[in-house]
Formats: sequence, structure tokens, C-alpha cells
Amino acid sequence: MTDDGTTTAAATGTLGYEQARDELIEVVRRLEAGGTTLEESLALWERGEELAKVCRHWLEGARARLDAALARPREEPSEGGGGGGADGGGAASG
Repeated sequence: MTDDGTTTAAATGTLGYEQARDELIEVVRRLEAGGTTLEESLALWERGEELAKVCRHWLEGARARLDAALARPREEPSEGGGGGGADGGGAASG
């Protein structure tokens, strides 16, 4: 890639999911609206691909965190709960 591509990739890596998603939506709107030169369209397409990668990276990370949380054995909430169990430990103000 050129220096521009490298700079764009580096800048894209610092985006959060929402920022990348919002910019990707705008890129798609501009492409769908037309009226851009071939060179501008290609630049928009490349930017869209980079933004899609950022979004995919964030979503894959979120999926991994969810999978890890679901794979952990559930811990009893009795730590500091004071006895818990079948005696109705859920309603504090009764």
C-alpha cells in the first residue's frame, strides 16, 4: 500500500465501533448517491472496506467476550449475601 493507505489504516485502528459504523454508513450513502468520479468512488470503496474491518474486529471481540462469559461456571451470589439459599434471600425489603 501507499503511505496514504498506511496512514488511513493506522487512523482507522483507533476508531471505536460506533465511529467506524457511522462513517461507514456515510461512505455507503455517498457511493449510492453517485455523482463522484471513478477515483473518488474507488477511494470511498477502500475506506469502506477499512471501516468494515474495524467494525468486524469490534464485533468479533464482543462475541469472544460474550462466549467467555457464558462459558464460565455461574458463581453463587451468596458471597457476602449472609446465608442465601431457600430461605428467600432475594427480597431485602419485605
